Amino acid sequence: MRIHPSHRRHLGNFVETLALNFLQRKGLRLLARNYQCRAGEIDLIVLQGNTLVFVEVRYRSTSSYGSAIESVTRSKQAKIVRCARHFVMRYPNHSRRNLRFDIVGISKTGNSAAYQIEWLENAFEPGYQP
Repeated sequence: MRIHPSHRRHLGNFVETLALNFLQRKGLRLLARNYQCRAGEIDLIVLQGNTLVFVEVRYRSTSSYGSAIESVTRSKQAKIVRCARHFVMRYPNHSRRNLRFDIVGISKTGNSAAYQIEWLENAFEPGYQP
């Protein structure tokens, strides 16, 4: 079954808000949401202490094709890294911060209205520096 694009955007906003609320409860502070550049988009950019964290949010309604976290391909990782470089160049006041790339995977739990949130810190490119 195909999902209508407007429903997909609404669902995307909903799961990003779930992820953001989860991260904020953990003490992270939002800097940007849906940061776009020519290279792509980063769902959330947050601060954790002196660490600038670039977060990819993924949703899966079923695990038939793997987990939400497993769905972040090398190609997507490369786009996020390029976009992160753009962000740091555009906002040089963040250039001295430690950088980290995280993934927040959100999935439905059975037939209920509940969601499971999995946070993978340092998901890729752990040594990246602009």
